[in-house]
Amino acid sequence: MNRQAQAAVLFLTGAALLHAGLTDLYLRYVKAGLRPLVLTAGALLVVTALTTAWYEWRHGRREPSAGKAAPEADGHGTDHGHGADHGHAHPEPRISWLLILPLLALILVAPPALGSYSAMRTGTALQKPYGYLALPAGNPVPINLVDYAGRAVYDHGRSLGDRQVRVTGFVALDRTGTPYLVRMALNCCAADAQPVKIALTGKIPPVLRPDSWLEVTGTYTSRQVKDPVNDGPIPFLKVTAARPVPTPHDPYDETWNN
Repeated sequence: MNRQAQAAVLFLTGAALLHAGLTDLYLRYVKAGLRPLVLTAGALLVVTALTTAWYEWRHGRREPSAGKAAPEADGHGTDHGHGADHGHAHPEPRISWLLILPLLALILVAPPALGSYSAMRTGTALQKPYGYLALPAGNPVPINLVDYAGRAVYDHGRSLGDRQVRVTGFVALDRTGTPYLVRMALNCCAADAQPVKIALTGKIPPVLRPDSWLEVTGTYTSRQVKDPVNDGPIPFLKVTAARPVPTPHDPYDETWNN
């Protein structure tokens, strides 16, 4: 792969990163807080590609005049200048063009957000929070799924009381058909996403489709189970109402690191 081809690949990669960072596509790969880094990386790659192309263009303009120098000869008229042989560029291995495949995948394929298949094969990643903010006024109270799970498990529902809460997540079913509401929590990027789960009881909709998103209204219950994957705690939510909702703008959850 010559310098011009390298510059083209760098430019396309940088343009793809800029496109991802300027749209919502980057949320399929990294958490929302890393958007400035994605845009910076894309801009640097584009600048590097343009600089490389400019350098090669200037170098190419100087080469023809430099190549007109006559080869040196000894007294017998023998040409000892093997520059013609050494000047031939060796062809680059064609396998290097495989480097463009990840770029094509980035441009052409937008991976779906992780869902129930990954969630039910990974243990719950619920962590004990540092503290609990007072719930806002109103009933029901909109609350993050990870926040509800932390209050239910580690605060034993004391900060929830008998308040009604409204939680959103995607549906997952275990082998016995028990329904869970799940959010995938990010540490950095989608590659390290781990699920936080709450189990549902009460007025559960009769038909639940895995990976569909639900907005559930309910109240705290002290019931808990152990995640069969890692024995982590999974609290229950007693459902009083549920309705389907569209997939949110950012399907991942970052609150466990805040």
